[in-house]
Amino acid sequence: MSVNLPEKRYYTIGEVAKAFDVKPSLLRFWENEFETIKPKKNSKGTRKYTPDNLKQIQFVYHLVKEKGMTLAGAKKQMNQMGNPEAKVLLLDKLKKIRAELQSIKDQL
Repeated sequence: MSVNLPEKRYYTIGEVAKAFDVKPSLLRFWENEFETIKPKKNSKGTRKYTPDNLKQIQFVYHLVKEKGMTLAGAKKQMNQMGNPEAKVLLLDKLKKIRAELQSIKDQL
C-alpha cells in the first residue's frame, strides 16, 4: 500500500488514519504494541507523526493487514529484520516496478 499524503514534517492522527484507511484507535493500539511507532506529542498530548513514523506504520500495516500476520508474528518479523525502514523502501520500489511492468504488459 502506498500512502498518499503531502510532504510535511508532521501529520495528525486523523491524517494518518485516513491515509491507511484505519481508525485512529488502531494507530494508538499499534503504538502500544510496537516500540518503533512512537509519534511525538505536543504539550496537550496531541500526536504528531513524522515521515519515519509513517514508514513504520506502513510496514506494520503490510504485515498485519496485507499479509494477514498476527501481532505476535509481526513483532517477531520486525525483530528479526533489523532495519524495517529499509524493507519498507524496498517494498515500495518493488510495488512501483510491478505497476510499471503491468502497464507495459497491458500496452502489448
